[in-house]
Amino acid sequence: MVKLVHKRALLIAGPTASGKSALALKMARERSGIIINADALQVYRELRILSARPSPAEEAEAPHRLYGHVSGRDTYSVGRWLDDAMDALEAAWRGGLLPIVTGGTGLYFKALEQGLAEIPPIAPDVREKWRSFGGDLHGELTRRDPEAAGALQPNDRQRLIRALEVVEGTGKSLGHWHAAASQSAVLADAAIERVFIEVPRAELYARAEARFDRMLAAGAMDEVRALLDADPALPMMKAIGVRELSAHLRGKIGLDEAVTAAKTATRHYIKRQLTWWRGQMKESERSAD
Repeated sequence: MVKLVHKRALLIAGPTASGKSALALKMARERSGIIINADALQVYRELRILSARPSPAEEAEAPHRLYGHVSGRDTYSVGRWLDDAMDALEAAWRGGLLPIVTGGTGLYFKALEQGLAEIPPIAPDVREKWRSFGGDLHGELTRRDPEAAGALQPNDRQRLIRALEVVEGTGKSLGHWHAAASQSAVLADAAIERVFIEVPRAELYARAEARFDRMLAAGAMDEVRALLDADPALPMMKAIGVRELSAHLRGKIGLDEAVTAAKTATRHYIKRQLTWWRGQMKESERSAD
């Protein structure tokens, strides 16, 4: 990793249709920046329209990285993105440019700042023990890992089980593994400026619906038609609009029904994004105290 005294990064996050890309482009022009994608769907070259990737004209205004750089027919993970992002960040620093990381995939931002915990595999018998446990999970975790228990709700069964699996299976707490990852995180020694774009939910819904209409006008149907032979289990096939327009192209539903379904899915996605980000910001506030 490049070791420089004054490494800087600007992180611009927010829900879909909040204006992240426009702000990133404005900041890149004003501050000699290079824009690095942190959206899990905009990495796929097959989804320029439905993932709302920057247009060729926008990409010509400032350097853009990690947009459409992999095929959606291949597997692509958070770990692979983190490697690619690290290369892009270090290239920006070497060139004296400000890396501007922008997108709506919270796990990408979390990986940049906190790293990926390399937790050893958990033995199957330990996993089964806790997944079939019928007692007080929160009480068990309180006895074994009070810090983790204090950060979790008693009804958060999935995360309680994971914490118990890790502490019994590795002999160390989840906090230990996450702390180790944070020390080697890509942005561990960088000066970070964070911007989270907040827009009233009703306005987000209106923007997203209008944008989907523009996507249709720009050729989204042809984009989906080219994917009809792809494995439906691929992550790119979960992009909003792909499933709905595919159903229309296969003659299962009408176009109006497909559009309505896609817009409804977008509203649900915005709700999930806002819930996730609120939780992350609360965790950040708690850890800063």
